[in-house]
Amino acid sequence: MTVSNRRRENDWQLFKRLIPYAKQNGRLLTISLMLLVPVAIAGAIQPIVIGQAITFIQCQANPSVCEGLKIEALGQILQLVNPEMAMTEGLNLLAAVLLGTILVRLALRGWQGYLVQEVGQRMTASIRADLFGHVTSLAVRFFDRTPVGALITRLTSDVEALGDVFSTGAIGIVSDLFSLLTLTIAMFLLQWQPALMLTVMLLPVTLIIVYFQREYRRANSKARDELSSLNSMLQENVTGIDVVQLFRRERYNSEMFRASNQRYITEIDKTIFHDSAISATLEWISLAAIAGILFLGSRLLLDGPLSLGQLASFIIFAQKLFEPLRQLAEKFTSIQSGFTAVERISDLLSEPIEIKDRTENVATLERQAGDDSARGSIRFEQVSFGYKADEMVLKNLDFEIKPGEKIALVGPTGAGKSSIIRLLCRLYEPTRGRILIDGIDIRDLPQAELRQHLGVILQDGFLFAGDVKSNIALGESYSDLEIQQAAEKTNVSNFIESLPQGYNTQLRQRGSNLSGGQKQLLAFARVAVRDPGILVLDEATSNLDVGTEADIQEALDILLEERTAIIIAHRLSTIRNVDRILVLKQGQLIESGSHDALLEQDGLYASLYKLQLLGTDQ
Repeated sequence: MTVSNRRRENDWQLFKRLIPYAKQNGRLLTISLMLLVPVAIAGAIQPIVIGQAITFIQCQANPSVCEGLKIEALGQILQLVNPEMAMTEGLNLLAAVLLGTILVRLALRGWQGYLVQEVGQRMTASIRADLFGHVTSLAVRFFDRTPVGALITRLTSDVEALGDVFSTGAIGIVSDLFSLLTLTIAMFLLQWQPALMLTVMLLPVTLIIVYFQREYRRANSKARDELSSLNSMLQENVTGIDVVQLFRRERYNSEMFRASNQRYITEIDKTIFHDSAISATLEWISLAAIAGILFLGSRLLLDGPLSLGQLASFIIFAQKLFEPLRQLAEKFTSIQSGFTAVERISDLLSEPIEIKDRTENVATLERQAGDDSARGSIRFEQVSFGYKADEMVLKNLDFEIKPGEKIALVGPTGAGKSSIIRLLCRLYEPTRGRILIDGIDIRDLPQAELRQHLGVILQDGFLFAGDVKSNIALGESYSDLEIQQAAEKTNVSNFIESLPQGYNTQLRQRGSNLSGGQKQLLAFARVAVRDPGILVLDEATSNLDVGTEADIQEALDILLEERTAIIIAHRLSTIRNVDRILVLKQGQLIESGSHDALLEQDGLYASLYKLQLLGTDQ
């Protein structure tokens, strides 16, 4: 979804995106909403009880003052119970009613608050899980253009803000609106003139709140964008700390971070200003409402239709009426922040999954019973590909690799060697043409099955936090014996057993407590345990010392038996014994043949080989 499309969505459309998550917690939401009724009624009764108590005292002290006054329903009940009720008894009864309403509100509001927070946390967890699942399903192309820090911001602070939309936001707003409605009805039942005045005062306040909320929304959106930039810069500096320190960029990077931090503070200050403006406005309007009640109430009191107790009730009503309005404004602030997060998360969830498994006519690479034919053929048919639509990295590649054949990809930097591997693994889709494995278009294969048949060893083996064993299995259900056999098969078992706890040794994030060569050794064991039909080596031995490389080369010879293999190596001396060498230049296949045949052609490969020999001699 583009930015322009997101802006056309109003708040209701954004809110509807959260409804499916709310339905998952429908029972808790229903209970929370049902509790609103007794809480609101108890709150509306309290001013009337206090006013009735004052009127009761006034009438007991001077009955002539109360002649002709309208007696509230509560007062009528007291007279029915005992027309001659003493002042002490009446006040005790009113105090008991007031205490009962207070206890009801405390208990039910506490219960409701707990339920609402539980709903919010469950929704937050569900949304975060769905968001993570969606992000990990996106094509690598998406991550090429999206900073890691921006993704972290959306998965953490944005999701937290989004959860508030329902927990402290939507349900809270319903609660406050219901309280306002209940208080308004109670006021009109008590005396319509001051009730009308307070109701009319709500209209301009509402307009002011709407204005400040709109400005808050804009400022909050910019603040979150700046926070994403801040997190991206922080992540980049932590990841590249070696370069930062080696090239003495600490002060320069600190200045850049300080500037980004200041931009974030500037936008946050704007949100604070608009939030504070709402609170200040409500505070002044609340005082103005009390002043208005005193002015109008004093006139009605002197003219007779209003008692002193009713005037006191309306003063309390004025305070209570603007309290839910104040809370309403605060919740609107929370919701505006949440809607900003909804926009950003919706943008991420609407990012199309470029590489999908087909639901119909799904092919399989599984060998049928009794089928002894060789497997592992690879065919590129007129394949073109570009990371950008107008810049082709690969152009009309057309070649075939036979089952069990070992081929090497050679060419200058930027020739497209790694792009071929990414297309074969279906991390990207070809712009034109198709790629076949055993005669099957890889787009017809489930991704899990395709990658199960491909064993890829990259130049930089990535390790996760956890033990050595889990980094070899990577979530698959391999037994300890299978893992140990794979390590022995690739000659890396001695290295693993030399670690403090062997296969149970805990590795830090990215395997920072291992050397580059040691991490690479685990990558070989990781592939060996899966026993793939096709092996891809992308500068797989570049991080190994001479002695270790000799051991790995021996293991590789075993791994390569009866397997199709694609090898990328800049040291041309290491690929002399492959069956065929494919030479690439600017995304095109310009030469193909054995090492000796290509030397006889005296083309690009021969030039590259002679240059390397010259460098070695020097």
